[in-house]
Amino acid sequence: MNLTGVYVLYAIIRMLKFSFISFLIFVLSAVVFSKSHPVIRTEIKDENGRKVEYMYIDGIKVHETDPKKQPFPPVVSPKPHDAHVAKPPEGAIVLFDGTPEKVKNWTSRNGQPTKWKLINGALESVRGCGPLLSKKEFGSCNLHVEFATPNEVQGEGQGRGNSGVFLMGLYEVQILDSYNNTTYPDGQCGALYGRAKPLVNACRPPGEWQSYDITFDRPRFNKKGKVTRKAKFHVIHNGHVIHDNLEITGGTGWRGHHAVSAYKKHGDKGPIKFQDHGNPVRFRNIWIVAIND
Repeated sequence: MNLTGVYVLYAIIRMLKFSFISFLIFVLSAVVFSKSHPVIRTEIKDENGRKVEYMYIDGIKVHETDPKKQPFPPVVSPKPHDAHVAKPPEGAIVLFDGTPEKVKNWTSRNGQPTKWKLINGALESVRGCGPLLSKKEFGSCNLHVEFATPNEVQGEGQGRGNSGVFLMGLYEVQILDSYNNTTYPDGQCGALYGRAKPLVNACRPPGEWQSYDITFDRPRFNKKGKVTRKAKFHVIHNGHVIHDNLEITGGTGWRGHHAVSAYKKHGDKGPIKFQDHGNPVRFRNIWIVAIND
């Protein structure tokens, strides 16, 4: 091969190498974009004479129960309780520490004193008494909460140890007894209800104390009500990261068996809310650090 041929071959190799690198960058960019910008699709079906909404996130139906379409998160062993992490840091607001005085930080939906029970230093939900709401409101924050589902196992699926932690009173991190108890993955313990299943199932057995450490970045809206920044969650359940700085594509409110709410403009702050779903779930050691943004 003469010198000209060598130059031509060298040029071809460089071009192919550049093309491969460009292709690889394109593929990686597409993957990253698709994960940060999920495709949302809704459709209305006629079922028994009524209109029913179905929502799909990246092609997977909300509250999908078929594990072939929506696999269950892998089960992992909870990490030991870390007393240092559980201790309120300097500057934290202690919303509940097991004392009657701190119960005054909470209210019922109608603004009256809560009817939840104070039992052995824990607040326990009472069926039919409605949610527990903090009197003080927050936006972006770091929230620590410890909870325990009932010792006595009753029910199955969504009917077993059901409650929820709502940031700003709107965006739910699900609480459920998901220890040897299956349900749709985007509604099991640790799910951002209807929006995202947890990365792993780190649940302890019924009756044992568990913890959430939640970093929440509130959504923002423009004057016309359009979302300019989505809500974002980083959640640690019993020492395991179950949501890694995940933006959610809308609200987590119930809109039927296969749909959840869209974003709707609201204020910059809202209460911390714990759900009464008919099961006596207990809460303790609740503290929060507001994030100024």
